[in-house]
Parts: sequence; C-alpha cells; structure tokens
Amino acid sequence: MWLPAVVVPVVIGVGVLAVPLTAGAAVDLPDKTAAEVLELAQAADVTAFSGTVEQSSDLGLPDLSSLGTLGGSGGASSGAASGTDISSALELLTGSHTARVFVDGTDARLQVLDSLAERDVVATSDGVWIYDSESASATHVAAPADGHAAAKKAPDAADIPTPSAVATEILTTLDPSTTVSVGTDATVAGRTVYELILTPKSADTLVGSVAIDVDSATGLPLGVAVTAAGSDEPAFSLAFSQLSLDAPDAALFDFTPPAGTTVTEQPLPDAARPGDHDDVAAPQGDGAEPTVLGTGWSSIVEIAASEVPAELADSPLLDTAAEAVDGGRVISTTLLSVLFTDDGRILAGAVPPAALEDAAAGR
Repeated sequence: MWLPAVVVPVVIGVGVLAVPLTAGAAVDLPDKTAAEVLELAQAADVTAFSGTVEQSSDLGLPDLSSLGTLGGSGGASSGAASGTDISSALELLTGSHTARVFVDGTDARLQVLDSLAERDVVATSDGVWIYDSESASATHVAAPADGHAAAKKAPDAADIPTPSAVATEILTTLDPSTTVSVGTDATVAGRTVYELILTPKSADTLVGSVAIDVDSATGLPLGVAVTAAGSDEPAFSLAFSQLSLDAPDAALFDFTPPAGTTVTEQPLPDAARPGDHDDVAAPQGDGAEPTVLGTGWSSIVEIAASEVPAELADSPLLDTAAEAVDGGRVISTTLLSVLFTDDGRILAGAVPPAALEDAAAGR
C-alpha cells in the first residue's frame, strides 16, 4: 500500500500481498537453484534507486475510489490514524494506482499520482511527512531528538512500500511452512529477473502462491506476486515499470509544505511510555505485541480493543466494504479477511472469514 507504518491497522497483513504486473518476454538466464536465487535476493546491497511503481488489485472488493482519499472529510487534523487514513487504505486496496519512488539509504519519497492531485510520503532521518495536495493538508511526525531513539521507531525507507521493501519483509519471515522453487525467467522494467515462487504447504490459507521477481544482476526484488488459492491470475499487483539505479537528487527528500497547507504535528510514540499509542503502528500501549494465533500462512493477528482507534471502528467506510457476521463485521477479499468484532477487537489473516469468527469466539 502507498502508506508508511503510521497508518491504521486495517491493512495489517496486506503489506505482503503485492504482485507485479505481467512481466516482459521470457528470457534464458543461467540456471540457478531456489537456494541460489534466494541467496541472491538476500545478498542484494542496492541502497539507492528511483522509478515508477504500478499497483493493480482485484480482491473482490467494491471500487472505493469515489469515497475520498487522504484529503477526505477528516483532513489532517485528525492525525495519521484519522478516518481519512481509513478511506485511503480501503481505496488503495481497489483499482489501479501509479507512484514514483525515490530511495537513498534511509531516505525515501513516494509520490502517488492521482488525477489532478498528488499525495506524498517523505521519510528521512528527521521524520516523516504525509502530504495531500487536494486537501492542502499535511501530517508531520518528527524523529526523536531527545536521546531516547532506542525507545522510538521513526519511519524510514524500509516503511515505504516499494517492491524491494515488500519482498525483503516476506523473505525475512520464511519458515518451514513454505515450499520455495524457481519459476520462469523474464524481464521487469527492462531488466532480466529470476522468478522465486513461494508456495504455502497449508491448505487453510487463501494464498495460493507468492512470486518474487529478483533482478539477475543485483538481486534487487523488482516485483512481488500473490495469487489466491484456486486462481491462475494475480489478485494484487505491485511492480516497477521503470527503474534507475542512480542515486536520486538529494533535494527530493527536502520537503517543505506549500504555502496554505494545514500542518498537523504528530508526536512519535514512546514504546516505554504506557498509553501513548497515537501512532497505531507503533508497539501497543502496554508494550506488548499483537496476539498471533496459529503459525505460518494460516496464522491470525488479533489486536485488542484498547489498541483500536475509535476513528477506525466507527468509520462509515467500513459499512461499505464490510458485511455483518455473527459477532461483528468482516471485510473479505480473495487474499485477506479482516474481522471487526462487536466487542472492539480486530482479527486479520490470509484465511477465510469463518476462521476469524472461530478464533474470535475461542473455538
């Protein structure tokens, strides 16, 4: 998704559900085993690049593009966990989107190109800016400057959802529940790639396979693909269509809101200070991680009611995408299910809705 780690948890688990558009014509690269392609990707040391990223999704959700984006009715004044973030998260799970990305070390910028408007996310060592030109609003999260950086997590380039960042997150969590193989050589953004295919061993997940396009020269992942179980076509796509490995102009990371922009300053939460969880992607108020039920591809993440922002639970946008079930409301897609329980909890996983209902009821 085109949002950093400061957005609402409705997209939890979706960050790894990204697939590339159709790759270019097949090529014939030197044969490599799955282990060798995996090693190539894990050893990639490209730290500077820029390019155009294309996202396309077909998750079985209604098209929510007309319901507003980051510049919706909530404006920036509601902070990063506002109803406008919910609108953006849901809208970006449907339809197609184009963005420009610029990365240099820990500095990154993402520009979502909307019709006659632009949304920007700029993450540097000084903090992160989220800007929407349509509403002339921006949210600024400053990096820690008081010597307590260890207790805080400022967003950086790893939080910008480029294909390489998404693939890295997937590859660092590989476990024995996954079969790894090599698919068809191809080209992506004019570069030759090996296709690394991850297949869940469990039949209890909605995911059929994940394909990662690995640049044959550098090991940089250029696209990530998730196909739903029982389907032959990708359900969600994210891939480079253009790519440069030259370092971007440093001025791109020096963001100043245009004149007339309404700016909201949002403090970075301190993991050591109970109850400070304005940034909902930060550790929970009591320092505990969300509860994980099960293992592997069929695992379910449960977020306690006390950690769910009121703006999320009460958003009328959820009524558009969710349907009523016993004990709550569920958003069901071809790859992910999210359950909002009547008692305020959120459960999410790459599993059928019934699995979430059973987990919520303790069955």
